[in-house]
Amino acid sequence: MQFTFYKYQGTGNDFVLIDNRQLFFSKNDTKFISLLCNRKFGIGADGLILLENHSSLDFKMVYYNADGNQSSMCGNGGRCLVHFANFLGIIQSKTIFEAIDGVHEASLEQGIVSLKMNSVSKVVEENEYTFLDTGSPHHITLCENLSNFDVLTHGARLRNELYGKEGANINFVESITESTFSVRTYERGVEAETLSCGTGVTAVAIAMHSKGLTKSNKVFLQTSGGELTVSFEKEEGVYKNVYLTGPAVMVFKGEWK
Repeated sequence: MQFTFYKYQGTGNDFVLIDNRQLFFSKNDTKFISLLCNRKFGIGADGLILLENHSSLDFKMVYYNADGNQSSMCGNGGRCLVHFANFLGIIQSKTIFEAIDGVHEASLEQGIVSLKMNSVSKVVEENEYTFLDTGSPHHITLCENLSNFDVLTHGARLRNELYGKEGANINFVESITESTFSVRTYERGVEAETLSCGTGVTAVAIAMHSKGLTKSNKVFLQTSGGELTVSFEKEEGVYKNVYLTGPAVMVFKGEWK
């Protein structure tokens, strides 16, 4: 199968994007999708995203982890797909599209994409960690000296011991200022640390507010791939109008033969 693909990255979280409005792509071939994401034998990416037509909205997002399996919401991937839809001429500066976790709104201005995430009504506080779902499940734990922390070892252990086959994303967080936090994430489906995770930093921002570690409703998250911003409003215990904002960049266009 020969087709055109586009490589995108959002704060170092990278994706293979494909215009699948003609539905030519085989979506059930897990091994092939995994091959495309393989950094040695394929294109190389944290995930693959298909842009498809939608009956009433601007487009539909179909997301696969690097292991080839369709997965839950990807925030950085969603932001990259918004940029891609603009590139294809499907949208201008604003859009409404459907992802696996429902309908999302987004805006694009000078390469910066602001994506509205789902509201969060449940934040589980345990002794050593916080757990919540921001379109994908996230475990959040505070640590010191994050730059030297062994994310791969500890992330894999927590992902498997606490969450089993289904898994969860594991976020390690260090406070920088009252409204700025450093974040490193071990992602399920990639089974490694990624340079950034959009749903992860969204979960971290809400968790830090829920724990009282920040009073700001605009939180800055420093990842290995760059800085993201998460803003929100809290009403009657529910986090609403949650927006994930940051850059989305087309890296290159290619042909798979």
